[in-house]
Amino acid sequence: MPQHPYDVDPRLLRAFAAVAEDLHFTRAAARLHTAQQALSRDIRRVELVLGAELFTRTTRQVTLTPEGVRLLPYARRVLAAYEELAAAWAHDARPLLVDVGAPVSTAFRLLGRARETAPDIEFVARFHSGLTGAVAEIAAGRLDVSAGRVAGLPPELLELVEHRPLRFERVAVLLGDDHRLAALEEIPLAALAGETLYAAAGNPATAEWTDLAVRLFAGRGIELVAPFPEIDGPDEFARLVRKHRWSVLASTEFVGMAGMVLRPIVDPVPLSPVSLVWRKSLRHPGLDALHAAAEAAVAEHGWLERPAGAWLPAVDMAMYEQIGCQYGQV
Repeated sequence: MPQHPYDVDPRLLRAFAAVAEDLHFTRAAARLHTAQQALSRDIRRVELVLGAELFTRTTRQVTLTPEGVRLLPYARRVLAAYEELAAAWAHDARPLLVDVGAPVSTAFRLLGRARETAPDIEFVARFHSGLTGAVAEIAAGRLDVSAGRVAGLPPELLELVEHRPLRFERVAVLLGDDHRLAALEEIPLAALAGETLYAAAGNPATAEWTDLAVRLFAGRGIELVAPFPEIDGPDEFARLVRKHRWSVLASTEFVGMAGMVLRPIVDPVPLSPVSLVWRKSLRHPGLDALHAAAEAAVAEHGWLERPAGAWLPAVDMAMYEQIGCQYGQV
């Protein structure tokens, strides 16, 4: 007979969440620093408590059952609550774990400003690629703060975080320096008709960026590079882009690459909305410092000003109008 769901040990829920996110027992075990056999036993214990099978296992893949899909958002909320409890009762202020994506990102600039204005607070930078993946890490308690396009998050992840508008970055395209459009200073969107651009399709951690590309390209004759496995690290990214001669949808806040040029897109001017994102109910002096830095940067640099002819997906505009008014930004 199954026990009550509240009898599930949080450690077991953490094991379940790790396997659910990786869909791979070996990788999840390595992430949890435990043996694969021990992890399998923990999953069986969760299934016993709940009286439900949570995963379908074959020799080729691991998938969530409908009951596993149902459990995942509850498990994430429970784990987030435990992380919040631990932080509230910590005797010493722990470091704030901040995902900045890349050393040239808006979030990296914001973190630098917060460090200057609050030198006594310890911030630890992380370099994840994609807000969808970062919020999954926030839900699991391995990150506190990230930044990116919140309108592209799955609803079950969006409900776990709070967010505030930070910046409208201009969308650009990264081209080989011998590309037919490389000599232009700006690239009209219509000029990309017939092109196939890489926009991280196939990388679940950056699903919000691929979604933006799909919305931007719809009806314009621009295609996406077929789904490709997640690319880890700037050197590997550069190697693959050069090998496949991809053109890349990017933002103007993008690392430079030898042999390629970055050109902003115009007519219209597509914008990539970046929000500061943090775990719901998080309390930390570092978060306060990031908010203060955000207010100063928005006022000083006009990060939330939209140029004439700007383009935003309707879903992003609606979210901005809803949340931005809370921060005096609408």
